[in-house]
Amino acid sequence: MRRILVTGGAGFIGSGFVRHLMCRKGFRVRVLDKLTYAGNLDNFPKHFWKDKRFEFIRGDIRNRKVVRDAMRRVDAVVNFAAQTHIDRSVDSIEPFVMADFVGASVLLDEFRRNPCGRFVQISTCEVYGSARTVPMAEDHPIMPQSPYAATKAGADRLCHSFHQTYGLPIVVLRPFNQYGTNQYPEKVIPFFFTQALADRPLLVYGSGRNTRDWTYVPDLCELVQRVLDVPASRVAGEVFNVGSGEEKNVLEIARAVLSYLGKPKSLVQHIKDRPGHVQRLVCNTHKTSRTLKWKTRTRFDQGLKLTLDWYMENRAWWQKIMRRKAFREFYDRWYRKTLGAKVAKG
Repeated sequence: MRRILVTGGAGFIGSGFVRHLMCRKGFRVRVLDKLTYAGNLDNFPKHFWKDKRFEFIRGDIRNRKVVRDAMRRVDAVVNFAAQTHIDRSVDSIEPFVMADFVGASVLLDEFRRNPCGRFVQISTCEVYGSARTVPMAEDHPIMPQSPYAATKAGADRLCHSFHQTYGLPIVVLRPFNQYGTNQYPEKVIPFFFTQALADRPLLVYGSGRNTRDWTYVPDLCELVQRVLDVPASRVAGEVFNVGSGEEKNVLEIARAVLSYLGKPKSLVQHIKDRPGHVQRLVCNTHKTSRTLKWKTRTRFDQGLKLTLDWYMENRAWWQKIMRRKAFREFYDRWYRKTLGAKVAKG
């Protein structure tokens, strides 16, 4: 039975991957998570805590002793740990440098000291910046346009250097935009859903025509497992894009959410564009499909309905988060002061 260390495993995508592995035979899962504002123990079903295959460690990936202990007797490390919200990185960069870059450097250095199977770094398409060629392949120039993207690009380069210098079996995955259940409600789909449900404005940056490539999280989880399953020689030192090729802009998503809830289109409110806003991201999946025999199975309209159904049926989950100080303070400050938009209290 393989033991997998999942860092950042209490977050949105990390917890999705943990649930994915726990539903399959042959895996033990050790989660290491600091439980920052977006880490959430409610992302784990209650029965996990009674399952001997599941272990949770609360700790910071910048703490070498914690990381060293967590890596003992594991067969692979998958690093989801990161600060990820672009708006927050524009507001304050330090948490992103500390988690996304420094944290990754500690993980990689401890992996170097005690190699275990392979190391999978979960990066982001944001490292590319706006598309210069379409679709965007793994050799697209790395031109990050936000502080968040820059710190993730730095971690990517660290992974490359550790593979080149020490010959370590390190793999980098660059997911394009992910969506699905358990996503923190500051991100666009749950944010639009919760705003519309309360008849509040759906705040859209600029024209709303900025496009993204959207992938349903369970499809990504299947790919991460595939990376763990194939021989290390096929993936070590490689970068793989993760996307669907389905390009949707923000206005399309806002209108789809409004249609789902039966709300008027007049709830869409355009606000000042975000600094450094990427205009277009669309994924070239040829390398991933060819090497790993993988492609997404869930079309956007299907995945969006599954996601919105979940938010409708799990109101207590997101209402609990939205009552927290960390959620309200950032949104009040960011939308009211930075962008001049009024956000209703609730």
